[in-house]
Amino acid sequence: MAQGKILLPAGTFWTRIKQQTEHALATNALVSIPTESEFIEQNGVCFLVRIVSSLARKDELKQKQEKQNNSSAKDFNPFLPYEQDLFVADISDTHVCILNKYNVAKYHLLLITRAFEEQESLLTLADFAAMWACMAEFDGLAFYNSGKIAGASQRHKHLQLVPLPLTPTAGLQLPIAPLLKFAQFHNSIATLPGFDFVHAFAPLNSLWQKSPFTAAQVTLEYYHSLLKAVGLKEKQSKAYNLLVTREWMLLVPRSQECFASIPVNSLGFAGTFFVRNEQQMQTLKQHGPMNVLKNVAVPIN
Repeated sequence: MAQGKILLPAGTFWTRIKQQTEHALATNALVSIPTESEFIEQNGVCFLVRIVSSLARKDELKQKQEKQNNSSAKDFNPFLPYEQDLFVADISDTHVCILNKYNVAKYHLLLITRAFEEQESLLTLADFAAMWACMAEFDGLAFYNSGKIAGASQRHKHLQLVPLPLTPTAGLQLPIAPLLKFAQFHNSIATLPGFDFVHAFAPLNSLWQKSPFTAAQVTLEYYHSLLKAVGLKEKQSKAYNLLVTREWMLLVPRSQECFASIPVNSLGFAGTFFVRNEQQMQTLKQHGPMNVLKNVAVPIN
């Protein structure tokens, strides 16, 4: 397959993100969801839990948008076409970056394919090249919710990016950072002793400093190694969460979408939860965030 082309000019992306965020807020295209946050500590991880009391409002807005587009919830695709007021940049000849319309984290981005692809389809060289073109511009977390069970809300293929650090805690890029130093390696693939469920982890050794397609080729090889390590056949559509930073990648197969009505997507495995109300917060405290992750992941045989 011919290598694609990166269209994003170096050194412009972060400025574009900030400019477009201001524009989208001014035009009401961007709906910023207010949150309150609290920390819950378990097994050496200080989980960040955001109470998003207006999630019900978010659902109402999405349903209203679907009606305005004369589409059923099943058929509606907000990415074809995407809202021009949310457009950030052309990343490559295959990918575009837009703002996440209903965001609970500042500068939450969506990296979408120009042509429709299923969200459960395997990630490709083009996907990873577009991701690295973005992450060369700012330090962030990219994640992929493969399928509805893994937390995907749209069928159109999209990676998501959020800037780091994810928490206001000094010195930590991500809540799960303390677990990473205990990674146990089996050749180039590792597991994290703090995660008592099926998963696979690989260091990336600052790949972001290489050209996007060079970095993407190595990342693609690791990706297939991670899929193999967790028992997912490369041509199957299976539910899993993939998390990628400049330094590592983590893949976690999924068994269910929620635990006690608390939804979990890739950010849960980074150490961040979103709950709708105080009742869900108490449920999370009662069971423990790590136990919630264990319940929605795949048990170790």
